[in-house]
Amino acid sequence: MISPARRAAFDTVLRVFEDDAYADRAFPGVARGLDERDRALAQRLAYGTIQRVRTLDHGIEALGRRPVAKLDPPVRTALRLGAYQLGFSEVAVHAAVNESVELVRAAGLERAVSFTNAVLRRLTLGLRELLDSLPEATPPEAALRHSYPDWVAELWWRELGAEEALALMRAQNEPLETVVRRNEQKPGDVTGTPDPEIPGALHVERVDEHALRGGLIWPQSRGSQLAGLCVGARNGERVLDLCAAPGGKATQLAGEVTAVERHPGRARELEENCRRLGATNVRVLNADALALPPELRDFDRVLVDAPCSGLGVLASRPDLRWRGKPLPELQRDLLAVAAERVRPRGTILYSVCTISVEENEAVVDASGLEVDPLREEWKQFAHPRRPEFLLTLPHRHRTSGFFIARLRRSSP
Repeated sequence: MISPARRAAFDTVLRVFEDDAYADRAFPGVARGLDERDRALAQRLAYGTIQRVRTLDHGIEALGRRPVAKLDPPVRTALRLGAYQLGFSEVAVHAAVNESVELVRAAGLERAVSFTNAVLRRLTLGLRELLDSLPEATPPEAALRHSYPDWVAELWWRELGAEEALALMRAQNEPLETVVRRNEQKPGDVTGTPDPEIPGALHVERVDEHALRGGLIWPQSRGSQLAGLCVGARNGERVLDLCAAPGGKATQLAGEVTAVERHPGRARELEENCRRLGATNVRVLNADALALPPELRDFDRVLVDAPCSGLGVLASRPDLRWRGKPLPELQRDLLAVAAERVRPRGTILYSVCTISVEENEAVVDASGLEVDPLREEWKQFAHPRRPEFLLTLPHRHRTSGFFIARLRRSSP
């Protein structure tokens, strides 16, 4: 017997690493029909395995004495899932071992069942001790122990220092708080604890699916909501959101909002989200932000929530650490578009969900735009080195990592 939760976790991990699927898109499909408890367990096992895969593979190879890359994909996936449960969870050992073995059997690989069982038995005896013995004194050591690419560990070590880098790496391997944004456009009762700092943010035990379907709430971290608030859009203003899907920030804005999304499927998703949330002030435009129609100009405010490496959201986007990469050229190009489309003395809000100088302050410095400091409005989130900007940090603020800068076009 294989529990529905472990089957869903197995299918998610298999799709992410063997089919290059995104975890947040693969999981909902395989978890459809699970009850609340099984769904939560499946997501915890799948996301945890994806996050910790580098460390898990090291343990499997050290104790199983077989290169992970040479294993059949279902065997590799079952061992990773079993190793995660044995090394990083409190689930019953017999369940972790037996069901991982049965996943291999169910995949039609009877010849690999005894091998899988033997490796898992070795992991049962030695994995925790092996994991506890891994050093973390250098970036490569920390990257292996906490399961990050070397380049991420080296980046944070260089920019934040060893102590802060380690704290950040640990924090993004743990679940952060669950927060939703209360949608004021829809009346109705919503349970949750209001955040003392971010207006409209509610801390919840879990996302209420009924309230979500009804448009009463939107799952959105406090860091993301802070970026939307910093746009400062008011009724009567014209606002351009250059990278709008799925719509969390676009539907947060007042005024007449033009929300741009390049991908047709994501543009349709954005339109549906606007309808569900009652954001009648938002007009969706399926277009490339770098090639907008010439008549779209003279906006009072422009939001550039740019694509990035995503190093601030690795807790909720577990596969992003293995596929994310810096995108400073695209970010600079988008800021240049914003400068062309905003009216003189209009404001541009630049935000990215990453923690990297190359994509954060260096992009702003290269833009030539005038900085409108945010530190007096949000002192608690001031950037530690550049206080004119904001920077939320998962290990300090318990929310996703966001860099936020408010800029102005100073001349025609």
